[in-house]
Amino acid sequence: MTVQPHPDFIQAGKITARVIKEVSKLIRPGVKVLKICTLAEKRIIEYGGRLAFPCNVSINNEAAHYSSPYGDRRVFPDKGLVKLDIGAHVNGHISDTAITVDLDGSLENYIIAANDALDAAIDAVYPGVQVGEIGKVIERSIKRHGLKPVHQLSGHQLKQWNLHAGKNVPNIGTRRSDKMMLGETFAIEPFATNGNGTIKNSREAYIFSNNMSNKKKLDRLTMQVRNTARRKFGSLPWASRWLYDGKTNIDAAIHNLVRAGAIHQYPVLLEGKDGLVSQAEHSIFVGERGAIVTTRMD
Repeated sequence: MTVQPHPDFIQAGKITARVIKEVSKLIRPGVKVLKICTLAEKRIIEYGGRLAFPCNVSINNEAAHYSSPYGDRRVFPDKGLVKLDIGAHVNGHISDTAITVDLDGSLENYIIAANDALDAAIDAVYPGVQVGEIGKVIERSIKRHGLKPVHQLSGHQLKQWNLHAGKNVPNIGTRRSDKMMLGETFAIEPFATNGNGTIKNSREAYIFSNNMSNKKKLDRLTMQVRNTARRKFGSLPWASRWLYDGKTNIDAAIHNLVRAGAIHQYPVLLEGKDGLVSQAEHSIFVGERGAIVTTRMD
């Protein structure tokens, strides 16, 4: 019998494909980043999914993890690269997909480099292929465009309720012996840059996840926020703006929770030399004949 993707994994992919196509058309100079974040998240829910993680909208040298904080007034610049990265789940089966938008049409080579690398990587998938071989294909494809892969970022295995589920898919050739096995699911996400391909943390973090095993005693309001976050989001990542109620000092509570190890923070990731960064990403199922892509519109 042919091994097929779980119907919920297929459905989650269809939802994100529809949302990213719709929302990316609205990314233009002067538009508020918060508008795009909230609209993408709203559409995922309207189309029958749940949020697997906050909408990421990372601009220029930001490679990943920018999601608008509460009250964000940031707008898109006149020129640059915008990475739109979204995730949905249906009963815990997660889809993860991303595209890059060129704000003025002058940086298309970056988008082509990331897209070509993603297509080449998908074509190279078969049961038993080593993830390092996929990385080699990605690296070769990006360098063909005169850019470098961001080697400190990688794709990742997907499992039910688990966004980063063990195996990584590098963006450069490595000797890693992990293999993509029949029936497994992955997010493959090449990043291309004119920088040096490394990553550094910024001082800002707007995305968090719960350490569900942490039992430290904290003040009443901080514990209240911790319990709310656990109840609403479980083990999946969440945005600080999702908790604002106009009454509680959320920023102070989050600061306390990070210090206590009750939550993990995801700093905004910057390219090591502040180079421009593009990204392309699809979620795939490893079938008998190769990759089945669930996050394409077709």
